[in-house]
Amino acid sequence: MNRLLLLLIAGWLTLPTPSSAEVKKLPTDQLGAWVLTNEVMVPGTPEAAYDAFTGDISPWWDHSFSGDPAAFYIDARPGGGFYEWFDEDSQDGVLHATVITAMRGKLLRLDGPLGLSGRALNFVTTLAFEAVEDSTRLTAVVHCSGEIDSSLASIVDGVWYHFIGERFKPWYEDGAQGKKEMPLQ
Repeated sequence: MNRLLLLLIAGWLTLPTPSSAEVKKLPTDQLGAWVLTNEVMVPGTPEAAYDAFTGDISPWWDHSFSGDPAAFYIDARPGGGFYEWFDEDSQDGVLHATVITAMRGKLLRLDGPLGLSGRALNFVTTLAFEAVEDSTRLTAVVHCSGEIDSSLASIVDGVWYHFIGERFKPWYEDGAQGKKEMPLQ
């Protein structure tokens, strides 16, 4: 048995390797780990804010791979996802992140790179919904690590403020109009 294993390993080591393969170490200044936090206050209950933030997000989320997605939604259940479907007739689309925790009116946690697909990185985004008198504090905390330097981390931080402060908050305060039913899965 040991002799057979040694022969297999020796044979594997003699196989030709691709001459076009390139292994390149990233400079350490392109690697990093960051915690980014943004928060906004919105009127109403945490459950209402959570319900508006999940499901169809196309009325307020304005960054996409396709430019004009047929469907854009967060399926808020463990194992669900943050989906972008390019058109109604195909299976073309993007899973931007996977839902790893869903607690209606309290917490939504996503694991995935969102718009930075294709980079060697890890993002865990936690969205907390907390009652404060007659309003809700929505806090987005993004833990990111990998192929992300301080410049890109600052951009991601600004984009999250854009999503919750400049897009979601005004849309929600204006009545959260335009949501569609989520597509069947």
